[in-house]
Amino acid sequence: MQLHELKSTTKNRKETRVGRGGKRGTYSGRGTKGQKARSGHRIRPAIRDLLIRIPKLRGFANKAIISKPEIVNLKNIESKVKETLITKELLAKYGLIKNASIEVKVLSNGEVKRALTLKGISVSEKTKEKIEAAGGKVE
Repeated sequence: MQLHELKSTTKNRKETRVGRGGKRGTYSGRGTKGQKARSGHRIRPAIRDLLIRIPKLRGFANKAIISKPEIVNLKNIESKVKETLITKELLAKYGLIKNASIEVKVLSNGEVKRALTLKGISVSEKTKEKIEAAGGKVE
């Protein structure tokens, strides 16, 4: 095999014409004016600008995207709610949470003097112990 007998395995790329460049006329397929008509143009992907803006749209503190549960203390339930069966709807009715569709967690700040039943609400370990010690239950 000699040098002139070698065959390329890849196709030759077509050269892009710049400026007049021949065979294409005045603007060489680039149109007139603007960023794309200039030599060395490089446009940043639009998604990159959006990604940079996301933290600011969520607030400067870069809060977590996942929603955190709204917290209610036992002392608030004990003082404001008269019923023994406690649900999200009841807490929303008494104004302890904004609305019944959000996640709620009861924390153990305060004492329980009566038997409470919490239904569909997440609680901390200490809260569960306090409620069960008072004769209530968590469902």
